[in-house]
Amino acid sequence: MIVRARKVTAAALTSIFLAAAPAVGMATMLPGQLPDAAAQPDTSTGETSTFPDTPRTQAGNPFLTLSIDTVAPSTVTTTSDPFVTVRATVTNTGDRSVEDVGVRMQAAAAIDTTAGLRTSLTLDQDSFDRVGEFVTVADALEEGESRQFDMSMPLRSTTEASLGIDAPGVYPLLLNVNGTPEYGGTARLDDARFLLPVVGLPRNPGEQDPLAPDATPLPPNTRNPVAMTVLWPLADKPRLAAGSPGSVDERVRLIDDDLAGELAEGGRLDTLLKAVEFATKPALDPGGNLASSLCLGIDPDLLVTVSNMTRGYLVVDNPADPASTAREGTGSAAAAQWLARLETLASNTCVTALPFAQTDLGAVADIDDAALRSGAIAAPADIVDGILGITSTRGFTWSTTGGVDADTAEALRTAGTNTVLVADNSVSPPTSAPMSLLDPTTAPTSTLAATQYDAATAAALAGVGSTPSTPPLTPAEQRFDLDTDSRTARLQDALGAVNFHALVGTDRPGRTVTVAPPQYWTAGADEPSAILSSMSSLLRSGLATPRPLSALLAEPASGPPVTSIDAGTEFDAGTNELVRSQSARVETLMQSLVEDPQSPLTPRLYAAPLREDMLRALTTAGRASSADDDARNAARTRLAATRIGLDTIYGSVTVLAPGGVYTLASEQSPLLLVARNDLPIPVNVLLRVDAPPEMTISDVGVTQLPARGSRTITVPAEVDDTRNLSVDFSVTTLDGTRLGEVSTVSVRSNAYGQALAIITACAGALLLLLAGRRLWHRFRGQPDPADEGYERP
Repeated sequence: MIVRARKVTAAALTSIFLAAAPAVGMATMLPGQLPDAAAQPDTSTGETSTFPDTPRTQAGNPFLTLSIDTVAPSTVTTTSDPFVTVRATVTNTGDRSVEDVGVRMQAAAAIDTTAGLRTSLTLDQDSFDRVGEFVTVADALEEGESRQFDMSMPLRSTTEASLGIDAPGVYPLLLNVNGTPEYGGTARLDDARFLLPVVGLPRNPGEQDPLAPDATPLPPNTRNPVAMTVLWPLADKPRLAAGSPGSVDERVRLIDDDLAGELAEGGRLDTLLKAVEFATKPALDPGGNLASSLCLGIDPDLLVTVSNMTRGYLVVDNPADPASTAREGTGSAAAAQWLARLETLASNTCVTALPFAQTDLGAVADIDDAALRSGAIAAPADIVDGILGITSTRGFTWSTTGGVDADTAEALRTAGTNTVLVADNSVSPPTSAPMSLLDPTTAPTSTLAATQYDAATAAALAGVGSTPSTPPLTPAEQRFDLDTDSRTARLQDALGAVNFHALVGTDRPGRTVTVAPPQYWTAGADEPSAILSSMSSLLRSGLATPRPLSALLAEPASGPPVTSIDAGTEFDAGTNELVRSQSARVETLMQSLVEDPQSPLTPRLYAAPLREDMLRALTTAGRASSADDDARNAARTRLAATRIGLDTIYGSVTVLAPGGVYTLASEQSPLLLVARNDLPIPVNVLLRVDAPPEMTISDVGVTQLPARGSRTITVPAEVDDTRNLSVDFSVTTLDGTRLGEVSTVSVRSNAYGQALAIITACAGALLLLLAGRRLWHRFRGQPDPADEGYERP
């Protein structure tokens, strides 16, 4: 990530010199004795430092840090005050006191390109050429001390220094702070920047001539409004604990209880939902313009989680262990209330389903697993519709990363997507067409259309909230360290971006814009309401007109075919292979599970959470922010827990080992084995036997084991030896994948083989001979010699 020039750790000699300066009690050096690179103060004449880097301490910290607290007005209109007031806080973050702390306000020219919404915030200080006077806000600041102050400056004036704003537009503003660190000279020590949207100009109070242009307010040009479509995401990081199959009576388990706070009053998801509820009220949106231009993008994984929370849930102590101890969750009531509100709102609002768990569609395409592809792209709409009782927009996919490569496009086509929403900076050649056909050369028999959202506006919106992020496709020149800005400054940047398309290019016909924040958006507090209020104002004032998502999707593709690039997947080949193999195990399990008409738990419901765990592990949520390491660790933990859970399930179906030696009554006596199924759903199994050559085992075919029960399996066997034989038995899925452990059975037969057959045959022959001899004598009336000595009484 590129850091703004003003924030880069200074390599100037002043840092080293100041760190090595004498301790307290030594004489302070005069400014003229500092190295030239250290003593470049800003002056009230408008001169700016020729060195963009601010001096730092030896530890790399700035001497002062400036933070924007409030901006009033946040958006300038014809009825606003004719000046801008900024409340800010300056803090001594260095290792010594700083004296003569002075601040002034500066402005740069209006932004005229969408890229300028980001690059203007990294401009060199000499680009902010409309400057005010330095105002001393603190005579001295000791280490760790802060000072809050207010600073105002006229928008325009002919009699005093002003921001020089003479027309509607979006303007970059800057607060610049100078100071004199102990043992050093006066230098620029920090600055803070933000965008100021000017929708209309109030009158210039200093203009005395009533006929002068500045004497009356200057409204915006509304003759050519921009057609606006707004996507409003409701999504969260995956929260369900991995490795647990579906159930109809067991409570779900979450990895933490953070979602309870987000759903509760004042939480992030409550705030995002409340902002839409409030802004679309008939009293505030009488014509329904905002409501018709807006479409909710809902993550089905969030809905699945919240819906399960309403019935009570547990929070695990160890997310890596599916069977770990757990405590009661606290958010059931909040989940029920939030879900009920969403159902009400969704019944009258456009809704589209996001990819499941905001999964990385590029990774899903690379893995090339049909079940995962369907779960990520096709199934979400059914889940959203089933839980909310609505009919969501079908055949439309909002890219989680901002682009699609050829493989991802083919995966989308295969899963039933007709149109994909991508960032405009992912498309080549650039086009202003609302709908374009993606290059069909990779799949000549099918088509996929692409529509675009403004990438610069999306980047500005991504900076809003508690955890700012930078979209993956953001160009290098538009990247900077978002953590150096306050939440207020980042919100101002977003407001400027939202207003930009309505204020710039009013002479261009057919103007359209699609506004799409990041799917996992950490905007909270008053931020969502401020953004929606700004959009609503544009629609009410005539600067914008609503363009429903349905109308956008109905647009015919125009212009030449385009291609879309995608950010490289965050997942390595090893991760993809692990997901592929675990998904195959889930599919294998699914094929062997049996639906019981008497049970509401079906094989699909039982296995669905296990497959969804793979998609949750591939989530993009949090990966574009400073929480990226946490997101990576969560993915690794989830995959490990899923593997443990599947191992446990596979081990729950097994052959019970009989004790001692199994003795056969004859050489063809059957073996009696007991197979046990501890799963809550019936399962079909095959018996696998590893027997020595002296033993022949007949195939018993498919055996169905009842849910949480056992069954005796009669195994026909033939033994040609009297020795003890070791035979290994196990059960497998229908495709031969082993379940449970191998049971070794020691078998002994009472058979005597060929000798026994000869003896038996001879005995039989002798018996026949003697019986025939007796009958012969009886028929001839002769006594049998064998009866001599035996007389009848």
